[in-house]
Amino acid sequence: MTSLDKPTEETTEADDSRAVTEAALFEAFGGVRGMIETVLPGLLFVTIFTLNNDLHMSAIAALAVSVVLVVVRLVMKDTVKHAFSGVFGVAFGVVFAMMTDNAKNFYLPGMLYTLGLALAYIVTSLAGVPLIGLILGPVFKENLSWRTRNPGRKKAYTKASYAWGLILLAKSAILFPLYWWADTEQLGWVLVTLKIPPFLLAVWLTWVFLAKAPAPIDVFAEMEAAEEAEKAEKAERERREREQGETGGALSGPSGSGGEAADLRGGRHRKA
Repeated sequence: MTSLDKPTEETTEADDSRAVTEAALFEAFGGVRGMIETVLPGLLFVTIFTLNNDLHMSAIAALAVSVVLVVVRLVMKDTVKHAFSGVFGVAFGVVFAMMTDNAKNFYLPGMLYTLGLALAYIVTSLAGVPLIGLILGPVFKENLSWRTRNPGRKKAYTKASYAWGLILLAKSAILFPLYWWADTEQLGWVLVTLKIPPFLLAVWLTWVFLAKAPAPIDVFAEMEAAEEAEKAEKAERERREREQGETGGALSGPSGSGGEAADLRGGRHRKA
């Protein structure tokens, strides 16, 4: 290998690491389809309410489209976790709005969830167990190995969790005053507008931090390797036991015959 080959290989490894990180983030957060499923119910609600101020029609339409999105995923045999979370969020919003007869309350559960999630990101980071690491650890097949075995990766997860927490706090700081002072249409359109950009910013910062971090430790591969080594050791031990048994049988055969012959001779002598 020449000195010119090394940067090429290092660049290739870095590119592979970035590609893996991008794919994992795409899977964890649902990608483009997940974003559409997140935005569509709220967009439909605020559009219908803006046109006719009918709370019931707006709420039913938003809930119906959420259910349709889940059914589509089930038919396509795709993961439904993002669509299901959307259904639950919309269902809580519908219940709140219907019970209080206030269209603004359709958005309240989601706003409270956003605020709670922001605090969870920050608190877990302060506690040394950043939430983004708990979410992405299984996706990268590293589980919690980053906590004790990969400090550089733990640092990246901590930075990413702080980024998510601060971005969601900033989003909450915009939405909650509007909840009290703005009308339903204004709140709804601002909320729909703020669905994607903060999310994309947080995902991009997560990618930046993780792309510069050490590679994840594949604990699943380690467990599989340990199982294979244990099987090989067991097979070797059984082979040795079989060989020892065969060797012992071969040795006992002649000695047994000799002893039998001696007994026969001894018997003849005694008879004589």
